Amino acid sequence: MNANEGHDADAGTEAHPNARQDVIVVDADDNEQGTANRLDAHTGDGTLHRAFTSLVFDGEGRILLAQRSPEKRLWDTYWDGTVASHPRVGQTQTEATRIRLEEELGVTPDQYSDLRVTDKFEYKRYYLDAGLEWEVCSVLKLTLDEVDLDPNEEEIAGMLWVDYEHLHDHPKWYRQLRLCPWFEIAMRRDFD
Repeated sequence: MNANEGHDADAGTEAHPNARQDVIVVDADDNEQGTANRLDAHTGDGTLHRAFTSLVFDGEGRILLAQRSPEKRLWDTYWDGTVASHPRVGQTQTEATRIRLEEELGVTPDQYSDLRVTDKFEYKRYYLDAGLEWEVCSVLKLTLDEVDLDPNEEEIAGMLWVDYEHLHDHPKWYRQLRLCPWFEIAMRRDFD
């Protein structure tokens, strides 16, 4: 039996889409240790794996917050800053980010020129009884020269431009947004 077959056998239903993908397993120093099924890596005790979050800014220093689709298994309808995902085997964090920016927001490389990795951290957070994230997360930033966006509704339920420093300095004012934990960590580290 392959790694994907067991995910739907007991339920008699189609496997979750994440069960058809792998993530890159890493140690605490982000050294590759192989791969794991994406669904398995996000359930039970989890598996430490590589991830990224991409913070998209405009020329005025505002960050684009993107609300995760209600169809997401983890942190559905939470607000992220801006795109988060996992690189595939053989992809750099920058390559993976470029792909997800286009898939989720319709943002193409000609709309920015400063995509760069600015930080990396490990974290582990559980989400209700649905699963967890245990990741070595790289933070990438870019500034859009042109802010025309075409969000994919299967990925993004809403968008909001927010003054980044104001968001950090006044978290209570934005509490109703329910921010994703990896974004909150990345933002805190930016200002500490």
